[in-house]
Amino acid sequence: MTGNRPKQICFFDKNHRPAYIKAQRAVSFFWRLTKNNAIIRPSHQKSHIDSLCPKQSTQGNFAINNMCYQERGMLRMKKKLQRLLYLTLAAAVLLGAALPLPVAAKPADPAPMEVHFLDVGQGDCTLVTCDGHAMLIDAGDDTKGTAIQNYLNKQKIRSLDYLILTHPDADHIGGAPVIITKFEIAKVFVSNFEKDNSTYRKLIQALDDKNLKTTTPAVESKYKLGTAEFTILAPNDTYNAPNDSSIALLLKNGKNRFLFTGDAEATAEMDILATDIDISADVYKVGHHGSRSSTSKRFFKTVKPDYAVISCGEGNSYGHPHAETLNTLRTNGVAVYRTDEDGTIIATADGKEISFNVPASETWKAGEPTGSSAKSNAGGKTSAAAKAGTKSSGKTTTPAAQPKNNASGKQTDSNTPAAETPAPAPQPESSAPAAETPAPQPQESTPAIAEPAPEPPAPATTEITYILNVKTKKFHRTSCSYLPTTNRLDSSETRESIIAQGYDPCKKCNP
Repeated sequence: MTGNRPKQICFFDKNHRPAYIKAQRAVSFFWRLTKNNAIIRPSHQKSHIDSLCPKQSTQGNFAINNMCYQERGMLRMKKKLQRLLYLTLAAAVLLGAALPLPVAAKPADPAPMEVHFLDVGQGDCTLVTCDGHAMLIDAGDDTKGTAIQNYLNKQKIRSLDYLILTHPDADHIGGAPVIITKFEIAKVFVSNFEKDNSTYRKLIQALDDKNLKTTTPAVESKYKLGTAEFTILAPNDTYNAPNDSSIALLLKNGKNRFLFTGDAEATAEMDILATDIDISADVYKVGHHGSRSSTSKRFFKTVKPDYAVISCGEGNSYGHPHAETLNTLRTNGVAVYRTDEDGTIIATADGKEISFNVPASETWKAGEPTGSSAKSNAGGKTSAAAKAGTKSSGKTTTPAAQPKNNASGKQTDSNTPAAETPAPAPQPESSAPAAETPAPQPQESTPAIAEPAPEPPAPATTEITYILNVKTKKFHRTSCSYLPTTNRLDSSETRESIIAQGYDPCKKCNP
């Protein structure tokens, strides 16, 4: 009988709902109803079961029903949870399909950056603006402070994030006191080289008056300027020379790179290379105004610039830029821009491309040093002779000016006085009127004197007295060796009227 026992029993409660229990746990009276291993569903025997054992059956039914309710409730709850989970997953899938997938945030595009290489004569001054921020690198000599101030005002610059004075030479810090006085400046960077002269003392006094502290930035330190960033490259040591102590920096905006080295010479350039910092650049601000003492071959090959900017004064006594530097730039296909030829140069960098406001130089003309007394004396004689020619008469200046203009060399300058001496050609003309005066004694002398008087002004209007450079706002003698090839305007006006128009005389020919 034990082997024939059923495994479970099913019966109906009062509400005719089925309930199942294991046979081993059933009350003993269930065994009487499960003969022949049959499962009895005693809905029709419900009263009989209650009569057999009403207490036990009632308690058993209650326990069994309670167990059934709990199991069925849990099953229903599981099904509800499963349905809710399926609905949630389906809603998430549909919502995910409707919404765009999250994309990693791209870095902001660089704002346009402008680099202004100001024409301050024989000196340096560069203004950098980017995304509403401004930085000034050097400030020319002490005669350029107000001009730089006016230029910054024209560019609507009210404050400077940085003032970088690369080294304490007068042509780099002379105009700084004016800038320090007139503008709010956040940080001032100076070289670790100091000088004991009036120019340097004026700088220190201006800084003290504004309670500005100066620092020498550490090599490899980085600073932000809007979307742009610059890295300090030098000085890498304590040098005995101010030029080698120059602050050098690499300015980057997006993919555009500008390199500034102040007046650093070959020794400092080699120390920059020793840092292993990537100094490759699109634009190279040529060191030391284009001097042969800078832009060493190894340094230049590492920079590999596409463009070069030379800041120097027209007809400067140092002969900048030197021929050696120009040859290096020319043989490597570098486009050169010069402040002595084009005035202020503006480079615009949008993070990808770089453009300039003026065309590249095509003269490749090296400077001519004027420090030797022979050359300075020769220049003084020619200028004196030219002045004498202009004062004598309009006719004598014309033949003297034409051969100088054509030759444009030093030898012609020294030969032209000889060409001016044969100006006795016009003298016979002046003697002719003298011969005319004795002939017409009876009242004809007066009209003879009156007629030559109006004649000189007529040719004076057609004669070329000065050559103007409309870019640099400088004017030259027709015999000057630094006559502009572009932006040229021939003028027959007087010196005073040209100066009144805002032009400055060339320091080479001193018109």
